[in-house]
Amino acid sequence: MDLTASPSATTELHRSAEALLADLAAGGLTTATPAEVTDIDGYWLPPAMESFVALMTGNDALGPLAKAAQRDEQRTALFLCLALAVAGQGERIHASWLGIAFGDLSPERPVTHGQRALWLAAARGAYGPAGKIFVLRKLDASAVSAEADTDRWLSSLVPGEPAVVVPHSLVDFPELAEVPELARPAQAAARLARLRSRCAEITSSRRPDESTSPPLHGGSRKPSSSWSHDEPLAVLRTLIGSGGPEGPLSSLTGHLLEDLSPGADQDLAAVALHVVAPIIRSVAEDLAEATHLTPPTSVTLPILGHRVVLRPEGPDPESLSGAERRITAEGVPVRLGPWPGYVAVALGLCTPVAAYLVTMWLLLPGVALCGLGAHWLWRRHRQTQADNLFVTAQVSELRDLAQGAVWALHDYAREADDRAKLAADDLADLTRLIRRGPRAA
Repeated sequence: MDLTASPSATTELHRSAEALLADLAAGGLTTATPAEVTDIDGYWLPPAMESFVALMTGNDALGPLAKAAQRDEQRTALFLCLALAVAGQGERIHASWLGIAFGDLSPERPVTHGQRALWLAAARGAYGPAGKIFVLRKLDASAVSAEADTDRWLSSLVPGEPAVVVPHSLVDFPELAEVPELARPAQAAARLARLRSRCAEITSSRRPDESTSPPLHGGSRKPSSSWSHDEPLAVLRTLIGSGGPEGPLSSLTGHLLEDLSPGADQDLAAVALHVVAPIIRSVAEDLAEATHLTPPTSVTLPILGHRVVLRPEGPDPESLSGAERRITAEGVPVRLGPWPGYVAVALGLCTPVAAYLVTMWLLLPGVALCGLGAHWLWRRHRQTQADNLFVTAQVSELRDLAQGAVWALHDYAREADDRAKLAADDLADLTRLIRRGPRAA
């Protein structure tokens, strides 16, 4: 359609369309009448505007609607669906309009701005329960898959998960919580609990009544100013030729991941959760199953820098003895032996002979050497005692810690039943929360 053939009529049409959208954006009633819209031969917008104004004023819209649909059926349907939604009269649309306006949806193709706008409007209840069910079925039919990467969905729902989950039984021995055989059940239980909590947050959220103006022609009024997204008005501006939505097109999976993230619009999150419910349910079942893993029969734990094998009946004697030997051999730094003291004492005892032969003044250095040697031997004896006490304390601490770790493993095993039971309860609650179907809409 060449709009340059009648520039004055085109300018007047755009002015009327922009005034109409400005009135809708402000939440006011439409003041235009069908007679004020200048028709342009072959262009769908003038009769589409006439039919919209006729619907809003309660007049017969069949004539202009048929003319607009004959010129461009999809744009006409999209314009009416979005304009009525922004005006708070979305339930007045015909069922076929939504299907025509929405078109086909596929994971292989980007979601158009028009489809996203209809998706948002339906999620916010602009078209009533039937419109929300329609969008849900469209999204379901797109067959979104887990793409063998469930972490993407979980990371979107519950981001910022801790790298290590330390259960209560292992608080005194957090190193045990890093052992893969012990870490996986605890991490699975914690992840399942967070996932259930996030699903409960999405499904239990209720928006307050955002209506700020009286009902319009007997319908529920939801002005555009109450919307958290600008897609409907942005797409309407594109349709009338006054600009377009900002940002590139995104994939279906990209939109769903965005909608599931914390802080996203709650209505969109509820729709996205129902769409990916099979993936979430499958992941939750795997997490619940992971909590039933039997604890290993032996665990190797570094204690005081020495690796000790722990078994249910106690620390492995061989590994514990080896650790004790290493503590004895490596726990004390290499020190000088007592021989410097003995040498000093021997020299001191030899000075009386030299003093007798030379001079008695040599007795003084001899006494000093004897005193120095005795002091060295005394200090060496004290260091030896301290080293022996240190080694004894280290060996005792090693044994206590090893035995304490064994008891912690017993406590961990006793927690396993409670952990599995809580995981089963979380799975049941999560399954109930994400149960799919028209009633979930």
